[in-house]
Amino acid sequence: MKQFIDQLGISHTFETSPQRIVSLVPSQTELLFDLGLEDKIVGITKFCVHPYHLKSTKKIVGGTKKVNYDKIRSLEPDIIICNKEENTKEIVEELRKICPVWITDIFTIEDNFQMISDFGQLFNRRTEARKWNDKLAFALSDFKGFIANVPVKKVAYFIWKNPYMVAGSGTFIDELLHLNHFQNQYFSKERYPEIELEKMDENGNLDLVLLSSEPFPFKTEDGYEIVRNLNNAKAILVDGEMFSWYGSRLMKALEYFKFLHNSI
Repeated sequence: MKQFIDQLGISHTFETSPQRIVSLVPSQTELLFDLGLEDKIVGITKFCVHPYHLKSTKKIVGGTKKVNYDKIRSLEPDIIICNKEENTKEIVEELRKICPVWITDIFTIEDNFQMISDFGQLFNRRTEARKWNDKLAFALSDFKGFIANVPVKKVAYFIWKNPYMVAGSGTFIDELLHLNHFQNQYFSKERYPEIELEKMDENGNLDLVLLSSEPFPFKTEDGYEIVRNLNNAKAILVDGEMFSWYGSRLMKALEYFKFLHNSI
């Protein structure tokens, strides 16, 4: 019997490495694939779009906030992978009636490294996990060198419309904004606060409005609406996956951030 502890501090005991995995978190589905676990994945969400072919080879069991328990039960999973932010407490409690539920909790880049290491231990992919963490550590160091002399810009990162919502503190998005020398206008507010456009730039020092492609697919015309009453801020459409997906996606994100800065 082997004991493992997830990122909520919950202890799990397995006789052998779990062989049948249901993943209810798109970015973690991608990580499982990149760790060489494609053949172990039996169920995913409709939002698990990377790699794309999994949608036709694995059972779709719902979304991240609403799942089909009967479909999951029929897959006879050994473990279900969830995330504290992506999946609700009610879903997790119901899933625990089926099999052990492993929960990740990702706010920082260090949390991301820990998740990859945990998956390596849990699924007996230690070598693959170590290689990914080594590659990410090198890419992160390279990006910090790139960004070192880039001036700090004050930004607001929009994730939703009607009502308008932005990323605040205590989010992975905020962590990556900080990495990019983007000072979050809403750092004093937690999670994903609703805001009023009329009050967003009261001090007149906002530089950029970043409009995410997900979960709300912002368009260019949304940017015009948001910045029309601002003094100097510029609206930019950004790839939401690069700012909000963790796991192995961070590797692509770091390259994307270079492109983003060079295009601003």
